[in-house]
Amino acid sequence: MKCLILAAGYATRLYPLTENFPKPLLKVREKAILDWLIEDIETCKLIEEYIVISNHKYLNHFKEWARDKKYKLTIIDDGTYTNDTRLGAVKDIQYATDSLRLSDDLLIIAGDNLLDFSLTRLIEYAKEKKTSCIMRFYQSDIEKLKKAGVACVDADDLIIDMEEKPKNPKCNWCTPPFYFLLKEDVKLIKKGIEERCGTDAPGSFIAWLSKQVPVHAMLMPGNRYDIGDIISYEEVKREYKGIAR
Repeated sequence: MKCLILAAGYATRLYPLTENFPKPLLKVREKAILDWLIEDIETCKLIEEYIVISNHKYLNHFKEWARDKKYKLTIIDDGTYTNDTRLGAVKDIQYATDSLRLSDDLLIIAGDNLLDFSLTRLIEYAKEKKTSCIMRFYQSDIEKLKKAGVACVDADDLIIDMEEKPKNPKCNWCTPPFYFLLKEDVKLIKKGIEERCGTDAPGSFIAWLSKQVPVHAMLMPGNRYDIGDIISYEEVKREYKGIAR
C-alpha cells in the first residue's frame, strides 16, 4: 500500500503566510501539518512509500522538509506555477499514478487537514469492507455542505448518492478528503476524467466512482480541522490537542 498526499494547492486564502510557503508545512504545536498526518499513519506499519505531489512553486520547500525523513518518501512536481494553471486534485492523482506507474492500493489524503483520531481507523475499516472507502461526518450547516462533498449512505455505510458542492444537499454527511482506493479502482481515474467527473476537488472522482463500484463511507470517530484561512489557522493552533489513541 502507498500513501499519496495532495499538496499542490496554492492556499491563496492564507496569503501572505502561504504566498511563498506551502500550507501543509505550516506548524501546529511546533509540528508541520504533514508530520502530524504521516507520523500517525506510520503507526500501522502498512505504508511502503509516501508520495507528496507538489506544484513547482513550492517544490524546494518539500524537498528540504523531506531531507531527514526515515521513511520512504517521494516528492513529485506537477509542473504548475500559479493558482490559475493548477491541474486540480483529480488530475494530480492521475499525474502521480501515471508518472510512478502505481499499481497499489492507495491511501489518498489532503496534506492540509488535521484529525484528532488516527487515520489507521480508515485503513482497518477498508480492509473489513473490502471496497474503496472514504470518511463522513455530520454537518448541520447547509452553506458548508454546499462547499463540500456530500454522500448519502444506506444502513451498511454504502454510498447510494454523492455530489461535490451540491446546490441542494440531499443529506448532512460531509466527506473530507481522506480516501482509501483499491488498486483496481485507481485504474478508473483516467476513465472518470474522460467522462468529465470534475477534476478540481478529489470528491468529484469519488462521486463518479461510487456509481461504478461499491464505495463505503466510515463514520468518523473524531474531528477534522480544515485550515482554510488565517482565522481558522489561528483557531487550530489554539485548539488542536493532537491525536487521541
